[in-house]
Amino acid sequence: MLRIIVQLVPGGDEQRAHEVARAELGNLSELAPTSDYSIRAREGANPLRASAAWERRGLIVSHDRCQSVWALVAKAALWAATEAEKTS
Repeated sequence: MLRIIVQLVPGGDEQRAHEVARAELGNLSELAPTSDYSIRAREGANPLRASAAWERRGLIVSHDRCQSVWALVAKAALWAATEAEKTS
């Protein structure tokens, strides 16, 4: 499983850090060179955009595992951002 945690750290003060979003990805293809992933993402309420907390599940299909992990993180972030827009 790959876990992505987004934290807000006000002024760099670790004692005030808090999680604002999270995504968890599970490889569904036995670590094949091209793999599919389940994704579960959630985000807390955001008063700036007047949105409630949300959680969604989905799929990321045909990811080339030869790429940097950041390529998978980018796909997860794009998927989550698209889902977040559905909550407004």
